[in-house]
Amino acid sequence: MKLRIMAVDDDLEILELLKAQMEAHGCELLEIADSREAAHRLLDEKFDGLIVDVKMPHVDGFMLTHMARMSKLNSRVPIVMLTGMDNAETMRKGFAAGANFFLGKPFTRERIYNLFKATRGPMSREKHRYARLPYRTPVTFTLPTSSQALCRTFSADISEGGMRLLPCQELEVDQHVSLAFAIPGGSRTANLRVKVVRKVPPDEVGVNFLELAERDRNELQSYAQACLKEEAEMKRHR
Repeated sequence: MKLRIMAVDDDLEILELLKAQMEAHGCELLEIADSREAAHRLLDEKFDGLIVDVKMPHVDGFMLTHMARMSKLNSRVPIVMLTGMDNAETMRKGFAAGANFFLGKPFTRERIYNLFKATRGPMSREKHRYARLPYRTPVTFTLPTSSQALCRTFSADISEGGMRLLPCQELEVDQHVSLAFAIPGGSRTANLRVKVVRKVPPDEVGVNFLELAERDRNELQSYAQACLKEEAEMKRHR
């Protein structure tokens, strides 16, 4: 699965250079020259990594980074800041906004490659965390009503961040409920608090896990890695 990265810079030549280099390393790069468009996309689309210029009209790199950290989908995504102002104050402001890495301008293909090597691990972990993997298992949940009604449904897929339930007409967006289901690959039952984040027509819902125990997280990560490895092996033998 390719890493999906959004690069934001009002300099089109820099975006072209980044696209050529990152795609050569197997990434899918979305180039955005208008930071206002990037700000909107952060709200609706999931990325595995962000590359943002510091100095841009409309929404600068510090604000765009802060917006990513406040978003539901991209709050933990690795963020690289591009800057021609290579000084301690710029880096201090960048780290305070939520940046993880810096790349000073002007940069070369070699420096982009070194950046990719440094960020590939964190970006891959972010992709695994949100990778939706097929997983069908019975799920029970308690409705937040005075009667505490117990309902049953099935999962369609799962990730480290949440799962999709079907059919499930009883739940509404922004509700908090308790779920119980079998952890993939094991005999244990997980009991988690979740938040309903979206409804998928005709009668499915997506939920995010609010608190995930370390043991549950480790088992979900192991399941994701096994599934993605199997998928990669199948593609190699086609």
